[in-house]
Amino acid sequence: MLEQSHKQAIQKAYSAFLDSQSLKARKGQKQMIAEIARQLATIVTDNEGRRTSGPSITVIEAGTGTGKTVGYLIPSVVMAQAASKSLVISTATVTLQEQVISKDLPAIKKHTGLDFSFALAKGRGRYACISKLDRLLQEEKQTESLVDLFANEGFSIDHDSRARALYQDMLEQFAASRWEGDRDSWPDALEDSQWRMITTDHAQCSGRRCGYFRQCPFFKARGDLEQVDIIVTNHDLVMADLVLGGGAILPTPKDCIYIFDEGHHLPDKAINHFACQSRLKGTASWLEKAGKYLRKVLAQNTFPGELGERMEQVQPAIEGLITALSHTRELLHSVAHFEPKSQGESQVAVYRFPNGVVPEAVVAQARLLLAGFNKATGLLEKITRVLNDAMNDDMPGIDRMRAEHLYPEVGAMVTRLQGQCQLWHSYTIIDKEGGPPHARWLKWSEGTFGEELEIFSSPTLSAETLHSSLWSQCYGAVVTSATLASLGNFNRYQMRSGVPSESRFVVVPSPFAHGSAAQLIVPAMAVDPRKQEEHTEALVACVPALISHSQGALMLFSSRRQMNDVYGRLPASVQEQILLQDDYSRQELLSRHRALIDADKPSTLFGLASLAEGIDLPGRYCEHVIIARIPFAVPDDPVEAALAEWLEAEGRNPFMEITVPDAAIRLVQACGRLLRKESDTGQITLLDRRVVTQRYGKMILNSLPPFARQIEPVR
Repeated sequence: MLEQSHKQAIQKAYSAFLDSQSLKARKGQKQMIAEIARQLATIVTDNEGRRTSGPSITVIEAGTGTGKTVGYLIPSVVMAQAASKSLVISTATVTLQEQVISKDLPAIKKHTGLDFSFALAKGRGRYACISKLDRLLQEEKQTESLVDLFANEGFSIDHDSRARALYQDMLEQFAASRWEGDRDSWPDALEDSQWRMITTDHAQCSGRRCGYFRQCPFFKARGDLEQVDIIVTNHDLVMADLVLGGGAILPTPKDCIYIFDEGHHLPDKAINHFACQSRLKGTASWLEKAGKYLRKVLAQNTFPGELGERMEQVQPAIEGLITALSHTRELLHSVAHFEPKSQGESQVAVYRFPNGVVPEAVVAQARLLLAGFNKATGLLEKITRVLNDAMNDDMPGIDRMRAEHLYPEVGAMVTRLQGQCQLWHSYTIIDKEGGPPHARWLKWSEGTFGEELEIFSSPTLSAETLHSSLWSQCYGAVVTSATLASLGNFNRYQMRSGVPSESRFVVVPSPFAHGSAAQLIVPAMAVDPRKQEEHTEALVACVPALISHSQGALMLFSSRRQMNDVYGRLPASVQEQILLQDDYSRQELLSRHRALIDADKPSTLFGLASLAEGIDLPGRYCEHVIIARIPFAVPDDPVEAALAEWLEAEGRNPFMEITVPDAAIRLVQACGRLLRKESDTGQITLLDRRVVTQRYGKMILNSLPPFARQIEPVR
C-alpha cells in the first residue's frame, strides 16, 4: 500500500510543478502518476531492501499530449528514494535523452522541492581513449597496425596532415581541460572513421593499469554514476549491461527501478544485442592481417616463457581458421538456393534456413569453426593476462611500455574472435522444443568490391531473454510509450517483450479532442494497393489536389520505390512544393520544411517509416498527413519470416498475431504526426480502402484515435 508520506510528497511535488509553470493538472498525467506510485508501493522487501515479491512491472500507453515525462518522473523519483534504489531512465532516441537530461530533470528539481542528483550514462564508444589517441600521434608504424586491428571490416583511414592535426588538437584541448574527451562535447562534426580510431571497448582497455587511467574520460564518467540518484541512458546501453550479466556498466538490476520511455523499441533493441553475423571473406582477410601482425611482433621481440609460447601457437590456429572458412564458403554455396536480384550496382540474394534448422553438414562445420575460434580466443586471452601482469611490472623480461602497446591490439583480436564464437555456437545449438527458433540465414552479394557471403543468426523473439535478465531481476520497472497496445490489447507487446502477464497494463488516453480537432478521410479509390503500379498511378492523380489543401503536409509511403515513382511522375510545378526524404539528412529536411512554412510558402514532406515516428511538426508545419497505404511490414525480413513460420507450425495465424497488430501500431504512429499540441487541427487522408473492405482493416481502423471519419463511397 502507498504510504501517506509518499503520497503527500508526490502530490506536493506535482502541485508545485504545475504552479511554477502556470499549468492545470491533466487527467491522464494524474492517472499515470497514481498508477506508477501504487504499483511500486506493492513491492515487498526483506530487511535488507531486496524485493521478495513477484516482478513489479507497469506498462502504460500514454497518448500524445499526456505529458508522460513529468507523469513518470515525479512518482518514480519519490518511490526510488524511499526504497534507496537507483532510478534508471532509458530512452530509444538521443533527442528524448537530451530533453530529459537538459530540460525535464532540471525543471522538476528546480520547481518541485525534490532533492536529487542525476547524470547521463553513455557507452564506452562515446569516449576517446587517451592512450590510443596519444599512440596515434607517436608512431606512424603503430598507426598502421591500429588501422588493421581496430577497424571494422572494409574500413580504412587516410593518414594525411588533416587527420594528424585533428588528433593533435584533441589531445591539446583535453590536456588544457577545454574538452571532456567525449564525442558529444567536441565542437565540430566528426566522421565515424575518424572517431573509431580513438575509441575502445572493454577488451582493449587495460583499466587501472593504463598510464592514463586517472585522466580517462570514460572512467571519470563511470565514477560519477556511482554517486547519483538518477541515471539517464538509452536502451542499447541497458541491453549491453544485461548481456554482461547486469551491474557491469549500470547499477545491478536488483537495485534499480527502470523507466523505459519509448518502450515499444525495447524488444527490437534486445534482439539486436543477441543477433550475430559475419562476412566470411572479410573475416578471412582480417585473420590474415592479424596473423601478419603477430609474425611481425614475434620477429621484433623475444618474449620469455608462457608469453612466447602462446604467441607462437596462435599463428597455426589462425591459418587453420582461414582454411576452414574457405571450406565453409564452398559448403554454404552447395546447400543454399540463391536467387540473385539487382540492388543498385550489386547482385544480392538471401537464403533462409527453413524453421531455423540447418543441414547436419553445416552444423558439423560450425562445430569445427567454433572449436577453432575458441582455441584462438583462449590463447589470446592468456596472452592478455600475461600482458596485464607486465603492465604491473610483475613479468620480468617484458617491457611495460611494450606491453601497454600490445594489450589493446591483442584485446581487439579477442573481441573479434569472441563474436565469431557467438555466431558459430548459434549454428550448433538445437532450439528449445516448442519455443520460437532462431532465424538463421545467408546473404550473398557481388558488386564493385567483389563477392561476399554473409552468415546471420538472430533470436526471433526477445521475450525469454528480457524476462530472465530484466523483468525478473529488477526491483521495479515502468514501460511507457504512445504506442504499446495494438487492436485494443497488449498481447503483441507481451509476446515481443516477455513482460509478465501479471504486470499492470494501463491505457492513458490523450487529452486531445480528436473528434473535433481532426478528420480521417478514406477517399473513394477503387484501386487495390496490392497492385502497386495501379496504386502508384492513382496516387499521382490525387496528390496535387491533396497537398493543395494545406500549407504544411506530410505524405508517408511504405515503399521507397513507390515514393520515388510518385514524385518522378508529378508535374514540375507540384514537385517544387515537395521535399523528398532521400535528398537531405533528417535534420536538414525538417529545417528546410519549417523555413518554407515560416516564409508562408507551401511545403510537403515525402517520407518513409522513419518520418512516421519521432518528428514534431506542430501547428501549420503539419496540417495534413497523407498515408499512401496501410504500413504492413516488408514480407521478406528473415526474422519476421522465421517467427511467422513457427506460429504457423503451432497452428496459429501469424497474419493476425503479428502483421495486423504491427501495422495498426505503425498507422497510429503515422496519424500521431498530426496533432502535437492541444490547439492543433488538421486532416488525415488514408489512400488504402482495405481499412473498410477487409475484416482486419476494420480492426485497424477502430484502433485509431477517435477522429471524425469520412469514408467516401466508391461509385
